[in-house]
Amino acid sequence: MKKIINPWTRREGYDCFGCCPTNPIGVHMTFFEDGDDIVSLWKPSQHYQGWINTMHGGILSTLIDETAGWVVFRKLQTSGMTTHLDVHYRKAVSTIDPQLEIRGHIVEQKRNIVFIDVVVKNSQGEVCCEGRATYFCMNGERARAMGFESCDVEEQE
Repeated sequence: MKKIINPWTRREGYDCFGCCPTNPIGVHMTFFEDGDDIVSLWKPSQHYQGWINTMHGGILSTLIDETAGWVVFRKLQTSGMTTHLDVHYRKAVSTIDPQLEIRGHIVEQKRNIVFIDVVVKNSQGEVCCEGRATYFCMNGERARAMGFESCDVEEQE
């Protein structure tokens, strides 16, 4: 897996709840490229519970939505926005689980509309949550106007 360089970290005003490493209340996601997939390895926290030791469904939806966005950044080299998010909760996620794996990839593209499937697995490899994001992708000119230039990976040694 290759670590993806966050293209937003030097942008003034950047404070994304999902991926900004300095957002004091954010989830601080980082991403890797693994073939066709974009992956985040994320440690849950008690601060994101909906019930005792149980992850809040809205946070799980956020993890799925954020991963879908990074699929677009890296794989299509543009930005855009979620237009629809369909989430299925299969198994409760423990806030004391040592690590979740969130993995997403493109399943279909129709012009500037992209369908992205994302799966959340617990540390035992069990599928806990699945989602499909429908994403509207901006053309290059509009993406650049919003500050997107490129999304690269770190060099392997």
